[in-house]
Amino acid sequence: MTRPDGLPGQIPHFIGGKQVPSISGATFDNLDPLTNQAYCTVAAGEAADVSAAVAAARSAFADGPWAGLLPRARARILHAIADAIESRDEHIAQLEAWDTGLPITQARGQARRAAENFRFFADLVVGLHEDAFRVGDSQLNYVVRQPKGVAGLITPWNTPFMLETWKLAPSLASGCTVVLKPAEWTPLSASLLPEIMAEAGVPDGVFNIVQGIGEDAGAALVAHPDVPLISFTGETTTGRIIMRSAADHLKSLSMELGGKSPCVVFADADLERALDGAVFGVFSLNGERCTAGSRILVERSIYDEFVARLAERAQRVTVGPPSDPATQIGALVHREHYERVLAYVAIGQAEGARLVAGGRRPQHLTEGNFLGATVFADVEPEMRIFQEEIFGPVVCVTPFTDEAEAVALANDTKYGLAAYVWTGDLKRGHRVARAIQSGMAWLNSHNVRDLRTPFGGIKASGLGHEGGHHSIDFYTDQRVIHVAVGDPGTPRFGVSTAS
Repeated sequence: MTRPDGLPGQIPHFIGGKQVPSISGATFDNLDPLTNQAYCTVAAGEAADVSAAVAAARSAFADGPWAGLLPRARARILHAIADAIESRDEHIAQLEAWDTGLPITQARGQARRAAENFRFFADLVVGLHEDAFRVGDSQLNYVVRQPKGVAGLITPWNTPFMLETWKLAPSLASGCTVVLKPAEWTPLSASLLPEIMAEAGVPDGVFNIVQGIGEDAGAALVAHPDVPLISFTGETTTGRIIMRSAADHLKSLSMELGGKSPCVVFADADLERALDGAVFGVFSLNGERCTAGSRILVERSIYDEFVARLAERAQRVTVGPPSDPATQIGALVHREHYERVLAYVAIGQAEGARLVAGGRRPQHLTEGNFLGATVFADVEPEMRIFQEEIFGPVVCVTPFTDEAEAVALANDTKYGLAAYVWTGDLKRGHRVARAIQSGMAWLNSHNVRDLRTPFGGIKASGLGHEGGHHSIDFYTDQRVIHVAVGDPGTPRFGVSTAS
């Protein structure tokens, strides 16, 4: 892959409107996933750096204009942020592909989504209404929204730029100031945000970045007493740690965690469309997506045909350098993650699942974190590859006999993020979509997002929902003011009733 222009040698923090190194001077290396060679150093944030960022954000919240701006004024700045992103979208995509290993065509789509996140929440906050309630002629009750304060945003390494903006846009639209802690494996695209925010007119201190390792910078952000809310996207194990730490200060939490989402294919489905959805749903974004349909459940009467066609499609999925427009699966993000995914391939084989496609590095790619699109058939529900999130281009296929068994298999994991149902019987489709324990379900569709709808999971897949007004609800406090406009008829305690 050709090295993109504008790669930095160092990536600092951004605190109070300034690029700054770590107070301790500590750094760590950032690797590209094609060679696993270091190409820059990154400031390694610690508690002192987080404290400085929180202080800047708290000062900007309490003393600056941001929290008090009218929604239209904030919206103008959010639209300017979107303009600045769009003017750099190709550069953002190139940096994202370089840093994450995502195919360039998919990285371009994520850059466009990032701009749309800001436009959507800019428009939403302008049109958002506050409730009012009249109690006869005696009382008027109305609700006011106020930003909660400093928002701590902790983002993952898959599609990092888009997911950073997914949290930044509603938090800024709501009037919060923010401290962003990007994933340590993919800090590159976030390093563009300071100039984007400055160009758009975001006041100093409103937006801050602390780079660093999750156990250091992330943990310090969660534990900081002046950060009243944390939005986190990442793995379930880390989510549990965050929840325990946040409990000490009763912080508001929004957590989108792991997934092991079922893709249920009934015999009466349009098989070509179902194959399209299944293949795209697990192999796009290198399989490193929380909503991947990584368990395909197929009705037994079409099982053999479906497995054969799925394996054939998987073998034709193009694996190659992220910069090649023909690439459909690029390089996995980091060598540690690559080794973890390969370990799951070995586990699947040891457990007795039938490997029908992939499972190894393509022969034409001699270095880097590359894995061919991998399909396991005859996967039993007790197998680890059925139960555990792999987060790579690996899919399990399991047969079912009837609707009841399909639902039971779909629900037979600790996760509950997404689900996909393919059937020609819409009554059954609605019924099964409701019966599957997931925060989101798509019927006869792959994962097409509507930014107005709640996004989140149940069970071990998350806590709370963001998206549309649900995001604004999270980043604001709703307070109700009760006003007497007539005689409320207050009982007169302490007044003598004697004649």
